[in-house]
Amino acid sequence: MIGTIFISLLACAGDHAPAAASTTATATAPTAQPALSGPAGDPTVGATGPVGPTITLSVGDTTWPVEIADDRAEREHGLMYRDGLAEDHGMVFVYPDQRLRAFWMKNTRIPLSIAFLDGQGRVVSISDMAPFDLSTTPSGRPAMYAVEMSAGWFAAHGVAVGAKVEGLPPPSRE
Repeated sequence: MIGTIFISLLACAGDHAPAAASTTATATAPTAQPALSGPAGDPTVGATGPVGPTITLSVGDTTWPVEIADDRAEREHGLMYRDGLAEDHGMVFVYPDQRLRAFWMKNTRIPLSIAFLDGQGRVVSISDMAPFDLSTTPSGRPAMYAVEMSAGWFAAHGVAVGAKVEGLPPPSRE
């Protein structure tokens, strides 16, 4: 009998370094299965606008509102089950410390770009992520924050690696 060991990421916004973020140990990679509905009673299912508290971030003259995900449950849920994002809106993931991060797109229906930021708000990497993709997107460098926006948003607004993002909340307490 051949046994299969599954090691699953627990969230779209994992607290794991890329090396520890393996989706499965099987010979073939799993196929991402689109989640057409989310958990019953989940207010984010089908949402296109912010569901929780927001703050305004800025780089130079560019400002934009982001929903805050600053505890484990909010970070794990992220933008899952949403049908879109309001124009120029996103989500900031706030962590208690600066370390390697990795995200995936389980149950996430919309294409996103993610910017990882260090504790001083400097962008350390930017990547694009496809809907329902179970592969991880690593930060590449230690990060305390991650900002998700609609795919291509950072490039369209001239936000690049090295840019300083202002208005970030303090580190999470959990």
